[in-house]
Amino acid sequence: MKELLVVNDVFKAFPLPEGKGEFTVLDGIDVRVDEGEVVALLGRSGSGKSTLLRIMAGLIPPSSGSVSSSGRPVDGPNPDVTMVFQSFALLPWLTVIENVELGLEARGVGRLERTKRALKAIDLVGLDGFESAYPKELSGGMKQRVGFARALVVEPKVLFMDEPFSALDVLTAENLRGEIDDLWNAGTFPAKSILIVTHNIEEAVFLADRVVVLGSNPGHVRGDVNVDLARPHNRNDARFKALTEYLYGVMTNPALKVESTKTATTVHAESSAAVARSPLARPLPHVRVGTISGLVELIVDMGTNQEVPRLAERLALPVDDFLTILDAAVLLGFAAVRENCVDVTPIGRDFATTTILRSKDLFRQQVLANVPIVATITKTLAEKENKSMRADFFLDLLDEYYPAAEAQLQFTTAVEWGRYAELFEYDAAEARLTLGEAAGTVVG
Repeated sequence: MKELLVVNDVFKAFPLPEGKGEFTVLDGIDVRVDEGEVVALLGRSGSGKSTLLRIMAGLIPPSSGSVSSSGRPVDGPNPDVTMVFQSFALLPWLTVIENVELGLEARGVGRLERTKRALKAIDLVGLDGFESAYPKELSGGMKQRVGFARALVVEPKVLFMDEPFSALDVLTAENLRGEIDDLWNAGTFPAKSILIVTHNIEEAVFLADRVVVLGSNPGHVRGDVNVDLARPHNRNDARFKALTEYLYGVMTNPALKVESTKTATTVHAESSAAVARSPLARPLPHVRVGTISGLVELIVDMGTNQEVPRLAERLALPVDDFLTILDAAVLLGFAAVRENCVDVTPIGRDFATTTILRSKDLFRQQVLANVPIVATITKTLAEKENKSMRADFFLDLLDEYYPAAEAQLQFTTAVEWGRYAELFEYDAAEARLTLGEAAGTVVG
């Protein structure tokens, strides 16, 4: 196959405020897109999917490594690609046809040719009759169709789609996803390849010929999986279900490495000799305690060895949201994941079925043992004569490892967990933490 896009050993880091170092988003990325294939970049939050897409589009440069498109180095906006965004990104003062013509106008295409090609693209996505409408008159699904028409009208070599269905309701997303797939399968798609960024496992298997699985913190390629199904991909096919469940297992177990072959069907544990990192650099999943407790109680009620896809369906949650909650339960030792199944641990069962007071005691025990930032805050407060400190001190610690917005989120989650465990109190008006009464019984 002809290679259209090649990413070689790309590393990307952004500087932290006040010269405190760098925040690494991508590390050692190798990806390719061949002519005639649909490739899905599948990864959870923090895997740098959108950053990688923008590097491949030439919108931002890599810190190191290289990207080539049709054999030429990408050192600026990549003329071989166009992008469909999650947020539609339409200009509200332009009509549908004027929005679609934007890319052609930027390329110097004459008015008559622009109109001809724009009308064809509008018809292709099923929006004929709405050429003179403004974005405010359109539904979310219709706005995204305009986004597709605007991207396709220039007939790119590769169409980039950055979670293009995630802002739509379930039925609209399914309808538009199916129509894009129909165009591709019919051979009438005005692009030679598609690269889609998603965290939706079933979407990846439905649309893609190959799924590149990205890991998080920092983003790295765990491997790729060939979707060896005849098109159109049938959701009722046993192989479709097997691939979906396999990818659920991969996504549920971030410490497992995908076999990097075209026919990957197995996973192997990653080497324990990973690069040493500070415990504070291990990000907390942003989940409320009540949500964690609810998940553990649900698993107890449903019985042992629950399959991850079935749990996600039961909760009617997007995969990324569900896995974040599951991460929190696993981090605290209340749940354990084996392959594609999850079960509660003995202490998790106790936590879910005991009294409120004992559940708080168990949570306090587990959070101190497993969450370094909460343990650090508690220990630091205990060592202070007045048992109190301003929040800025701890935010500065987190700023060493995260951008400012993420550091604030990490702090907020740590405070929520610590307050529930009665390890410390937080005065938001004064931005000050004070040691809690319960901390005296666990901090020596």
